[in-house]
Amino acid sequence: MARPDKAAAVAELTEQFRGSKAVVLTEYRGLTVAQLKQLRKSLGEHASYAVVKNTLTKIAAREAGVEGLEASLAGPSAIAFVSGDPVEAAKGLRDFAKANPLLVIKGGVLDGKAISADEIKKLADLESREVLLAKLAGAMKASLSNAVSLFAAPLAQTARLVEALRQKAEQDPTVLTGGAGTPAPAPAAEPETETATEAEAEITAEVSAAPEAPEAAGDEPTAEDATQA
Repeated sequence: MARPDKAAAVAELTEQFRGSKAVVLTEYRGLTVAQLKQLRKSLGEHASYAVVKNTLTKIAAREAGVEGLEASLAGPSAIAFVSGDPVEAAKGLRDFAKANPLLVIKGGVLDGKAISADEIKKLADLESREVLLAKLAGAMKASLSNAVSLFAAPLAQTARLVEALRQKAEQDPTVLTGGAGTPAPAPAAEPETETATEAEAEITAEVSAAPEAPEAAGDEPTAEDATQA
């Protein structure tokens, strides 16, 4: 490959490394063109699969700051560049490798960190981002529904009690005054302006305060009686 072509290939690989959330290095020895085409479809819309030259890939990885792939870059190599959900791409590679044992997963890089082939298989066992988001949305919706029911229940019960009380009051108005069948309490008697005891005390006081009545005319001493004394 001429130098300009090599430089362009390195630049393209470098850009793919930088724009990917994950990369998976594989060995494709023995796979046909039709099988490789099928593999690209199984990775989903947000991943690409390209056959690469090991020497140029090592240079591109270094320029992109990607570490952990150089030791595995031997033999016929192809790389899956994943810009979408890494779990979806890992599932596609795992399922294709089960049906086509000639595909060998060597390792990869996820979020700038090297991962082994076993770790890629464990990643494939996880649920996809869409499934996790759907479960999270379902859980949040259920929580909100439970909260609404919790707040609405006391209001509904109160409304039913008020309606029942209204209907009962229409049938028996004493419900609102003293309860069903219970007469309303009699109004309190107004206090008398003056009790009998208070009146008697006033009369006695008046009698005690009055001056003594003068003696009868026949009882008054005469001048004769005074002389005799």
